[in-house]
Amino acid sequence: MSSTRNASDVSRGTGGTGDPGASGATGVTPDGAAWLASAGTYPRSTLSLWEERPGAPIVLPCGSVFDVVSAPSTFGRRMLDRMWDEGPGSGPVAGFRGRMLLFAAPGTAQRLPALLGWEEWDARGRDTGEAGRTGAVPPLLCHGTGDAVTVPAPAPGSRADRSGSRWLVAPDTRHPWLPGPEVLLWAAVRAARAAVRISIFPHADQGANVYDVSRRR
Repeated sequence: MSSTRNASDVSRGTGGTGDPGASGATGVTPDGAAWLASAGTYPRSTLSLWEERPGAPIVLPCGSVFDVVSAPSTFGRRMLDRMWDEGPGSGPVAGFRGRMLLFAAPGTAQRLPALLGWEEWDARGRDTGEAGRTGAVPPLLCHGTGDAVTVPAPAPGSRADRSGSRWLVAPDTRHPWLPGPEVLLWAAVRAARAAVRISIFPHADQGANVYDVSRRR
């Protein structure tokens, strides 16, 4: 899956396991791996490790090459759907231990919480005027300068490991487009509004959307 796309360039499919991106996902390309490795202190060592152990997750620092916004899996998936269906698309996205990791432009980790608070869409909730119902953005963990995240293995076509680690939108270029805080605020607010409208009846979720890009923007 490419991390660069035009909103009209997406073909959507359904995975068979009920997890986002479980079917049809491709792995990180060599250029994508080089971009990820560039975040670390020793990029060549990181690439060498992946050459020897392509199925190994690795910890990378945030703040210089990318920030990461970590959302609960279900809410993060709603954000991702909004970004691909209605917005500019996303940067690389991974799943890890029941959370969605959205790679974002450096500086996002500092700005996004402030924007959510300013717009009153943070975890305290926002009055929707619908019989006391509130739509709130659940806690988003924003990783920036001084933080680090575990990224999934870059092996092409690799399935999730026991931690649930896998790429949903794998990096495929040395300079992927990354959303900033305004784009993620937009996606989070729309995902929260959509959650308010969801029926009280169980949702029949037979699979997950696969974001397959056929053309670059």
